[in-house]
Amino acid sequence: MAITMKIQAETMKLYAVTDRSWLRPEEKLAQAVEELLEAGVTLVQLREKEAEDAFFLEEAIQLRELCARYGVPLIINDRPDIAKKAGAAGVHVGLSDMGIEKAREMLGADFIIGGSAHNVEEARRAQEAGADYLGCGAVFGSSTKRDVSLLAFSELKAICQSVTIPVVAIGGIRLDNLGELTGCGVAGVAVISGLFAAADKKSAAEAYLKRLETV
Repeated sequence: MAITMKIQAETMKLYAVTDRSWLRPEEKLAQAVEELLEAGVTLVQLREKEAEDAFFLEEAIQLRELCARYGVPLIINDRPDIAKKAGAAGVHVGLSDMGIEKAREMLGADFIIGGSAHNVEEARRAQEAGADYLGCGAVFGSSTKRDVSLLAFSELKAICQSVTIPVVAIGGIRLDNLGELTGCGVAGVAVISGLFAAADKKSAAEAYLKRLETV
């Protein structure tokens, strides 16, 4: 049975997923995130695959405080323990990561837990396990992950119709292909390189938000 919804669809509109590999040498992650928050991103996920725990936690606390000033939830990728210690809003767990049930057991009822799904069966299973939202892709491939399979529009639409929790599309989403998602039923999009690789991150986020008004 899914837990009572703790995240609204409008909060999923523009979901910024961090990737420091796209930053310029002189650029700090917090600086980049703040530019995006100023532009109006609605959700932030801190994603660190290589960082040591102490650095990850310090960074999570810094971003949690920053996001709080803008009234935006901070989600931690993969690590419920870091999310709990940092006081983040929640955690996102993928299919190969710690399970949704285990994350819920560790964090309790008040934290947001996001899950990944690539088909209707996985989506329903994640919702039944207690996920508060789903990240689904890769809708247009990926510049940050290798060996990802494409998620067809028809399957994405079917996922959205099969669950009652918000669904966000992820994977290679750019301004020039965003319109192809029109009518699929997603609450929003998760963007990595389209935001963090941009020279002017504030303008990039504003452009995504404007384009999302017609999707």
